[in-house]
Amino acid sequence: MNVFRNKRFFLEFVFIAALICMAAAVQLFFAPFAALVTLAAGAGIMGLLVLGAKRRYKDMEFLSDELDHILHGEGKYLITECEEGELAILNSSIRKMTMKMKEQASQLTNEKMLLTDAIADIFHQLRTPLTSMRLTCSMLSEEDLSYEDRIRFVRGIKKQLERMQWLVETLLKMSKIEAGTVTFRNDELKVEDIMERACEPLLIPLELRGVTLKKDLGDAGLKGDSEWLAEGFGNIVKNCMEHTPEGGSIKIEALENALYTQIVISDTGTGFTQDDLPHIFERFYKGKNSSSESVGIGLALCRTIITGLGGTIKAENGKDGGARFEVRFYKSVV
Repeated sequence: MNVFRNKRFFLEFVFIAALICMAAAVQLFFAPFAALVTLAAGAGIMGLLVLGAKRRYKDMEFLSDELDHILHGEGKYLITECEEGELAILNSSIRKMTMKMKEQASQLTNEKMLLTDAIADIFHQLRTPLTSMRLTCSMLSEEDLSYEDRIRFVRGIKKQLERMQWLVETLLKMSKIEAGTVTFRNDELKVEDIMERACEPLLIPLELRGVTLKKDLGDAGLKGDSEWLAEGFGNIVKNCMEHTPEGGSIKIEALENALYTQIVISDTGTGFTQDDLPHIFERFYKGKNSSSESVGIGLALCRTIITGLGGTIKAENGKDGGARFEVRFYKSVV
């Protein structure tokens, strides 16, 4: 690399060379030998200056080439350490930048994979009811079909449409929360009011299944969004109902202290297997004891809502069997 192409270095070089020549010219009239020594020393200094500049430019050229490889996806995000101070600072900044680029690229790849998996799961969940409705429609077109069968098939189609609508609406709710476009309210609420709203749509299904709902909520309260909390807790109660046999019960308890408000929902159902416990709140995960109609998204939405409101949730098996969900809303950051 020609260091003299750098205009700033060239001017500095000329200025220093001019000073050395002027000093040697002045000494030439009084001490010719000293003038020769000055010129020799000056020439040595100028040579060292050029060599130092070439070395720096060589390191900079290396950094430039490596950055070019990185930008074209050929680099390994590893920058060799430079010994000089100013280049060491530049090298450190480049190292941080490339590591950040690597993390972002890895994150984008993971998000792309998750998105692909989510789309595949959604397609699978929608394909099942669509296939069922297509077959039902073909059967409805038969001329010799009885009136009773037509009514039964129409009800089946309506049920599948409701399932698809619930799936799409639930996914939209989760997407909005995860994208940060939902603004949660922070109202003073009574747990009793939240649970009444959450359980109201399930009272008739609970009665038809022969499952008893018990509440011990006291005067416990918390801060949050009533509508979203009712949505989240409703999904927990619904999950408990689907896994509790006839004659069983679901119990909702609440406790408030100076640190947090705790809500525990437990049932006398089948509980969780050890393999299922780590994945209970994952989207589209269906446990071994899940029903054939389960989508595996209700508890995922519940966790999204509760964590979005600053709470925590965990699932476990109760001491006497059955599932146990524990939710806490802390009154201060812990």
